[in-house]
Amino acid sequence: MTAPGQTVGVTAFVDPLIRDLELSRSAVSTAYLIGTLTGAALLPVVGRLLDRHGARRCIVAIGVVFGTVLASLSLVSSIVGLTAGFVGIRLAGQGALGLAATTVAASWFHRRRGFALGLVAALGTAGISLSPLVLERLIAGLGWRTAWLVEGVAVWAVVIPVALFGIRDRPADLGQHVDGDPATSQRSSATGSGATRAQALRTPYFWVLTAATAAVGLLATAVGFHQISLLAERGLSPTAAAANFLPQTAAGVAATLAAGVVVDRWQPRTLIVASMAGLACGLVWATVVTPGWSAIGFGIAFGAAGGAVRTVEAAATPRLFGTSHLGAIRGTINAVTVASTAFGPVAFALIHQASGGYRAALLAGAAVPVGVIVAAAVVSHPVRR
Repeated sequence: MTAPGQTVGVTAFVDPLIRDLELSRSAVSTAYLIGTLTGAALLPVVGRLLDRHGARRCIVAIGVVFGTVLASLSLVSSIVGLTAGFVGIRLAGQGALGLAATTVAASWFHRRRGFALGLVAALGTAGISLSPLVLERLIAGLGWRTAWLVEGVAVWAVVIPVALFGIRDRPADLGQHVDGDPATSQRSSATGSGATRAQALRTPYFWVLTAATAAVGLLATAVGFHQISLLAERGLSPTAAAANFLPQTAAGVAATLAAGVVVDRWQPRTLIVASMAGLACGLVWATVVTPGWSAIGFGIAFGAAGGAVRTVEAAATPRLFGTSHLGAIRGTINAVTVASTAFGPVAFALIHQASGGYRAALLAGAAVPVGVIVAAAVVSHPVRR
């Protein structure tokens, strides 16, 4: 249900907004940039509220706010109202709701935490990938105002009841145990104090995790935003370029599940290096991609890298820093990641304008995951006490 706040859930509204509100594309893009950055800046606050009040109460509040903002967007008539709406959906949708869902899942599992989080992420990715098709048809049939209203009602109808009746903050609230095992619960309680947010911020490997997720946010959003134009430069038709989202999505779901299985057994370092290598490979591949199997290979490499690293971060953060301040710690990571998504499309557009193509942007972008690989290889893991 985070899809209405994701970039892919907003893209379908852009052209109708430009036409009906008589706005320029740059004005809408700027409003979206402001909304993304403002929403990102507030995520650490959401993380602290999760730790203080629990995920269940917070998800109810997020659902109320998210649905209300979406419904309000159906009434928007100016750039000011649109910007305020973008702040709300980027904060509540892309940021807070996903953060709360993965945080509560991490509190229920220990031995199979990675698998559980991988399953949550895979289902979310699959749902998000379907949203552009559904929204295109909904907007074509009912108009963009009604589409936003329908999304708001859907969020109310799904998120709030699920939070009230289907979610508890921790197994102890129902007299149960982490992993269903009393011994696991005792070990989790013994180590659950973990690190505070301030302690995590002073740990070098925290910034390695943050850099890995931010690299995906920056580069996946940049490529996705310009994908039709980017692949058109390499000879793909607009239809074929749009269809490349399919192998990206399929590979992302598969990599998310695979990472969830192995992250419980392997060091995060190994998976970060592998995912960043895949991301760099995908970006370089994009400079030479051709129609056909080459384009499919690009989509698989690029999609798999993005899917894997998100699961690694969600599972590795509680493993390395504990769960008692998990919301505050992951809120900071998510804030940086969401903020990074605001800059990727702009950076690619500026480099494209200056160089006349995407090759320079792609090669420059490939240097980012390479830098993360170096950091992941040389920085030591924190030692849990």
